[in-house]
Amino acid sequence: MSDDWDTVSFVIRSQYRVDVLSRLVEGPATPSRIAADEDIAIAHVSRALSGLREDDRGMVELLVSEDQKKGRVYGITEKGESVWERLETENMV
Repeated sequence: MSDDWDTVSFVIRSQYRVDVLSRLVEGPATPSRIAADEDIAIAHVSRALSGLREDDRGMVELLVSEDQKKGRVYGITEKGESVWERLETENMV
């Protein structure tokens, strides 16, 4: 239970992480598409994706090969969906 709340806390400490997760709930996207859809700088999107993708968090996954540098597509994992549902249920977003 504590791990769940630690993860929720990690997400809500950054509006950029909230925005990125919110966008990925709608479906897979590239960083540039997320930036355009959420009206935030690509650097913030990249940093948020990195944090959400870390091994111990695993809320976001790269859907293409690691070797691909352009046109990378990211999607939300089951854990990410679960965290998003918790955020919505608790009225935190």
